Amino acid sequence: MSDTAPDTAWDYLVQGAKVFDGIGELPVREDIAIADGRVAARGQDLDPQKARKVIDATERWAMPGLFDIHTHYDLELEVAPGLPESVRHGTTTVVIANCSLGLAFGAQRKDGTDPIVDCYARVENIPKEVLRATADRVDWKNPKEYLQHLNRLSLGPNLVTMVPHSMLRIEVMGFDASISRDPTEDELKAMESLLEQAMDDGYAGFSTDALPFHYLANQPNTRKTIPTQFAKYPEIKRLTEVVRRKGGVWQATPPKDSTIDTIKTFLLSCGLLHGKPLRTTVVAALDVQSNRKIVRLARLLARVLNSRLLRGDFHLQALAAPFKVWSDGAVTPLSEEIEELRILNETELEDREGRQKILNDPAYIESFKAMWMSGKTGFGLKRLKRLVRLEDYAFNRTLADMTIDVCPPAGMARPYLRRCLRAGERRQRRKSTRSQRCRTGPAKRPLLRGERRRRFRAGYAAGVRP
Repeated sequence: MSDTAPDTAWDYLVQGAKVFDGIGELPVREDIAIADGRVAARGQDLDPQKARKVIDATERWAMPGLFDIHTHYDLELEVAPGLPESVRHGTTTVVIANCSLGLAFGAQRKDGTDPIVDCYARVENIPKEVLRATADRVDWKNPKEYLQHLNRLSLGPNLVTMVPHSMLRIEVMGFDASISRDPTEDELKAMESLLEQAMDDGYAGFSTDALPFHYLANQPNTRKTIPTQFAKYPEIKRLTEVVRRKGGVWQATPPKDSTIDTIKTFLLSCGLLHGKPLRTTVVAALDVQSNRKIVRLARLLARVLNSRLLRGDFHLQALAAPFKVWSDGAVTPLSEEIEELRILNETELEDREGRQKILNDPAYIESFKAMWMSGKTGFGLKRLKRLVRLEDYAFNRTLADMTIDVCPPAGMARPYLRRCLRAGERRQRRKSTRSQRCRTGPAKRPLLRGERRRRFRAGYAAGVRP
């Protein structure tokens, strides 16, 4: 980097970068001039005398900044506001407070409850002591003060924040009431008022959640989901009307187990029914291995809602690459839709002894086996649904599709794991064989009776182990 004369037309000149324009064109080598935070000129051999600073980018790429529309960085921002793991990949803007959880209303510690800990621990798989330490540092009490706090941080990327519905419910109704009853009319009006004021202060919109994976971590509420999931349709409609009126964005997740509720909920996006389209962004980045209809339903729903007749403004969030999740066995929010796996998540994250006690319980073993093998053997509707990939679970119960990094050789699990892994190896070999046949032509003749046995014995005698 070099300095040039102060009286210049551009602030920066990026020279010789490999430029990706973001609209699908092939990359080109060129210079980029920047003035007042905007691209002022592009081309080859731009005059460096016009720039205050010149940046040599001959070994670099230049491209539009990535926009990460769904993150849960709310807590991480308090520890590492630079978010280096996002910025180093080219992300320049992130959206926080998704799925109804966020810090807009402060710590909200009242009547012995600790909402940041209780709501985040299982949803984000974060140890409670880490969450408590974060909540201890919170010194704001309302959405406006939270924005002021964020502006004081040494942020890496730009931030867009939503008003989180679970925290909004807790703020108005109290923690216990938010997970046990509907709001009164006065409480609903208070929520509308707080939401409207927050959007006037600079919040981009409103986030809710309906996925069956997000449970509370405090006793006696470990069998209850987070507060937003106790809201009925009329409440969601009232609050999204505020967002519609303000021209904001509604971030949501679908009620996975009910197609009718999904359609009814997202019809809120339509201008035909509500006078003005509501900008709606919906998480659809789920594993669709177990149920192939999810993708088709999502695409069909988007086409219908965005049709000229309904005039929706409906957009699906999806990943551009396979979504890999690392977890300690079943201790992950994604497994919580299944009761037998949810029980393991109800223990404290660090309580390995407690989970081991559950795993050693003969009654639990039988229950787990019944769940895990459901639809995998025998005949019946569950078996048929698994064969055609229309299972009720989003969670993939095929062990051969998982990467087992570490597996203690527990006596009960060892034989079953071997069978599953061998089945996976056989399936992979079959795929490889089919692929090889396509490349090389017909397979060799099948071995005659007794020939396979003779070859096996010959290989064994030579020291080859099958």
